[in-house]
Amino acid sequence: MRLEHLNLVITNMEKSLHFYQAAFPHWHVRSQGHGQWYGKARHWLHFGDDYNYIAFSDHGEGENRILTGHQTGLGHFAFEVNNLSALIQRMENSGYAVDKGSSDNPHRRNAYFIDPDGFEVEFVQYHSDLPKERNNDD
Repeated sequence: MRLEHLNLVITNMEKSLHFYQAAFPHWHVRSQGHGQWYGKARHWLHFGDDYNYIAFSDHGEGENRILTGHQTGLGHFAFEVNNLSALIQRMENSGYAVDKGSSDNPHRRNAYFIDPDGFEVEFVQYHSDLPKERNNDD
């Protein structure tokens, strides 16, 4: 089993694409279109590769949940990467700062960014192929 895609309701397609294109320069727009979502016009777009993607719909209203609060909703989502340092550099070169950095763990390193709509996105690089070490929080 694997997660195939995320579906995010956003407010600005151009800003969201800019963020995720910086993170995933090898991804592309797979498909897109226009339609209605319960009476509201929207532009939808699938951004990814042949196996994974993020579905965006730009009919969002209001603010995302407060990440430091206790509201029900999405806390964050994460992507495993092969070279976290290169990803951080790409993100910073595109104007996005690391929001939170790694905990002190010899088997993994991670960085969190906040996307243009307030979603917290984690990127993690593992330094072990052993699940016991990768998942160890000591």
